Amino acid sequence: MLINCAAYHDGCKLADLPIEAISENLHQPGSFVWVALRDPEPAEIDRMQEAFGLHELAVEDARHGHQRPKIEEYGQTLFCVLHMLEMDAQGEINVGEVDIFVGANFVLSMRSHSNSGFLNVRERCEREPQLLRHGSGFVFYALMDAVVDRYFDVVHRLEGELETIEERLFAHAGSARANIEDLYDLKRKLVTVSHAAVPLLEAIAHLHGGRVPAICANMREYYRDVYDHLERIVKSVESVRDMLATAIQVNLALISLDESAVSKKLAAYAALFAVPTMIAGVYGMNFEHMPELKAVAGYPLALATMLGLDLVLWWRFKRAGWL
Repeated sequence: MLINCAAYHDGCKLADLPIEAISENLHQPGSFVWVALRDPEPAEIDRMQEAFGLHELAVEDARHGHQRPKIEEYGQTLFCVLHMLEMDAQGEINVGEVDIFVGANFVLSMRSHSNSGFLNVRERCEREPQLLRHGSGFVFYALMDAVVDRYFDVVHRLEGELETIEERLFAHAGSARANIEDLYDLKRKLVTVSHAAVPLLEAIAHLHGGRVPAICANMREYYRDVYDHLERIVKSVESVRDMLATAIQVNLALISLDESAVSKKLAAYAALFAVPTMIAGVYGMNFEHMPELKAVAGYPLALATMLGLDLVLWWRFKRAGWL
């Protein structure tokens, strides 16, 4: 579905264009065309390929989707794949995709499986004509910057989830199984963010250092800024992942401590029952010649001995924290 199609010249918007008018506006000196599509149909992709002369391999990747984040050069055209990360009300991460084709006189973005658009990016670019004069290179930067900045919100919410789980661990709230399930669910979300950010970090490095594509040559500082933001995100993900591993170990240690405490209590109560059982067992052997069998105070003395030993054991276990 076509979201927007407009022509720009010298940093200013000329007009919105119908798709049929794209070709005649591509060859105007100092002008470029910016087209945005959402969940495009195959026929729309074919029309864009014909209008902009896109490489068939890049178009095939865009048509099939589910690509790894990357930036590739096809002649004078750049093809970029970005993952769009969005968190819903239940805290689940929805992964969309945006494929961006960038030429000297055009920018084409095709967004799939994502509810977050780029209208605010277009408005931002149009408010900064001095930067929009750089043409498609600046628009490409603005689109990437918008996608990467949205990663920060996802990472911050994951950090909040980890803090909540940690508080629950040390407050002994919730079952151990539920805590482990939540921790592994959080780990899965971190892997999703990592799969979106890490490959892109390496790709963007080629836009501000070494042999930079001609389209991006005048915007190196801006692409380096995106690289810095992405590097912060990757480090934050790694930090949360380390804390998550520690939280899992702590949870397992707390489970072991609880099990140990239960074992101590069971052992203490077993000892309290063992002493009377031992004394009663000795006097229940029914041998004919045994001391105290005919003593008048034998029975109460045996009971008193059992009770006294149990009281001593109970006091020792209580001081040791076993009871």
